[in-house]
Amino acid sequence: MNALIHIAALIAVLGTAVVYGTDVFCAMVQRPALAAIDDRALVAAMGNVHRYGDRRMPLPGAVGIVAAATSAALAAAAGKWTQAVPAATALALLVVWLVLYTRISKPINRQLTAAAATCDIPPDVRALQGKWDRIINARAIIQGLAVASLCITLMV
Repeated sequence: MNALIHIAALIAVLGTAVVYGTDVFCAMVQRPALAAIDDRALVAAMGNVHRYGDRRMPLPGAVGIVAAATSAALAAAAGKWTQAVPAATALALLVVWLVLYTRISKPINRQLTAAAATCDIPPDVRALQGKWDRIINARAIIQGLAVASLCITLMV
């Protein structure tokens, strides 16, 4: 059973790490870079980034969530609480991240994607991007804590 718990946790780390790395990149590199470009370039860049990201990023995110849940459930079923607790913590963190993403980031992504598709520059494009930017650090921290929790699951 321990091997199955570890396999699920490892798969969760790999899926979650993709999203974590993306969020860290956005917080550290993308956000300040976008501040230096004009509104048309901002819409074109971010609209297209979100067009691809919103199609491709759900897979590793879902793999991370499902594998974290599997690891937590297997550990709990086996009575291995030193593994179940950090795996469940990772799962809870990933759910919090998902709520932030779906309620704040995704609606902004859709607006910027639509604007890029029509070559339209929304008058509030900087405000939209600012709202997106305000939670990227939190998203990256939450993902990092989830990866750390999953690593603890693997270590114990």
